[in-house]
Amino acid sequence: MYRSFLSVSGFTLLSRLTGFLRDVVVSALIGAGTMGDAWAVAIRLPNHFRAIFGEGAFNAAYVPTYLRVYEQSDIWAARHFANQIFTLLVMSQIVTLALGWMFMPTLVHLLAPGFGAEPEKFALAVKLTRITFPYLFCITLVTLHSGTLNAHGKFAIPAFAPVLLNLFILAFLAAAFLFPNAAYAAAAGVTASGLAQLALLTFSARRMHLMEKLARPELSADVRAFFRRLGPAVIGSAGVQIAMFADTIIGSLLPTGGLSSIYYADRLYLLPVGLVGVASGTVLLPEMSRCFARQDWAGAFTAQNRTLAMTFTLTAPFAVAFIFIPELIVRALFQHGAFHAADTSATAAVLRAYGVGLLAVVAINALRSGFQAMGDTRTPMMVSLGALMVNLLLKVVLYKPMGAAGIALATSANAWINLAALAVIGWRRFLFQPDDMLKGVAMASATAAVILANVAVWFEGPFVALGYRFGFLGGLVALALFGSLGAIVYGGAVVGFCRALGVTPARMGLGRLARQKIVKKI
Repeated sequence: MYRSFLSVSGFTLLSRLTGFLRDVVVSALIGAGTMGDAWAVAIRLPNHFRAIFGEGAFNAAYVPTYLRVYEQSDIWAARHFANQIFTLLVMSQIVTLALGWMFMPTLVHLLAPGFGAEPEKFALAVKLTRITFPYLFCITLVTLHSGTLNAHGKFAIPAFAPVLLNLFILAFLAAAFLFPNAAYAAAAGVTASGLAQLALLTFSARRMHLMEKLARPELSADVRAFFRRLGPAVIGSAGVQIAMFADTIIGSLLPTGGLSSIYYADRLYLLPVGLVGVASGTVLLPEMSRCFARQDWAGAFTAQNRTLAMTFTLTAPFAVAFIFIPELIVRALFQHGAFHAADTSATAAVLRAYGVGLLAVVAINALRSGFQAMGDTRTPMMVSLGALMVNLLLKVVLYKPMGAAGIALATSANAWINLAALAVIGWRRFLFQPDDMLKGVAMASATAAVILANVAVWFEGPFVALGYRFGFLGGLVALALFGSLGAIVYGGAVVGFCRALGVTPARMGLGRLARQKIVKKI
């Protein structure tokens, strides 16, 4: 499991690094004004739909059902099931694409009602979103291929595919002189990347003899089981995404630049969410589904606890950085070209608010996997809805006095409520059983995070001065050096405290991974 996690995390890191390069270029060419706000809506709309109906909900229903059919029957029955879902998915996405193009002004008005007061911004948002919307069709089929490959232990290609999004946007921005402006070029790059990702995953699935085919739709018992799980899964996985939809809707009511500050902070916030949270959920769901199908309860809980331990350890330093040094991060990465000092301050405030809920957001996937692997998508749905109600209320209350930062803070509160409810319900239903290893790693990570926070507070000044002295490049160097110092301090503290608490590599399953590497070398 660790090898698969590292594979997904490695390619996710590559995706986030190329994404940072993309956002640096976007911030310079598009900025945080009218064009930036319109671009934020154009990229968010297909991404939100993809996250709700594609990655999260679809995988929660598809992977456990596919693995149950595969484990309890054979590969041919599993492939027949996959063909049925593929056919229904293609049909539904064609309808969605047609309706989206026809009613795009209405969709944009619902997503960004504040744009109605600025006709130029609204018109640009509609045009850009029409260009990016076909990305949803491509990426939903990519999700199906990825789910099938993941179920068979193939994680590398699906994890690499999102890198193409960033590379294509960068390539199209390099040719921005061929478009009316840079936002049009970036939007065209989004759709082109969807086609490239679909081609890559189609080739990979065909090479593994796992390519789905169009078939006559049948409402078989397995397909009915899939849809029974899909409905609640859509709502259960949609909680955070609907909260981010609300961020966009309410953010459009803020003065120009407010929505852009949410967008740029969200780009930074998604680095650990993708690197740790998405990676852990991608690997853990098929692992727990396989264990539950074989009635290997101990194996399922061991996998879940090890995943949560990695989640806490890897996410804590990001949370500390976002809360204590957001200005340094945003200034180093984005403050140049059309992105000014005032934009840095606004984006940093949003990033700090997002940082408050970061640990909860990345841990939710691991706890939710326990329910989904057992076929229970209803409980996460009910928890998500309850947390969402509180979230929306807080957004309405906080956005006026706190601006964009209040919107992000409400999203963080939503994540903690969701996590706490899943943990309590999962423990009572024997779907979450924390062991001594998890408790020890959590305590070690928390103590090391306190030490790291003190380092951030005491040493921020000298590194900020270094960044100011040498300009944009100096800011990047200062951030890299500060990050390296923090990694050394935090990593050393975690290792030391884990040893003091008796948490060894063998207890975390790392000893076996090391032995496997040695055997391969021999």
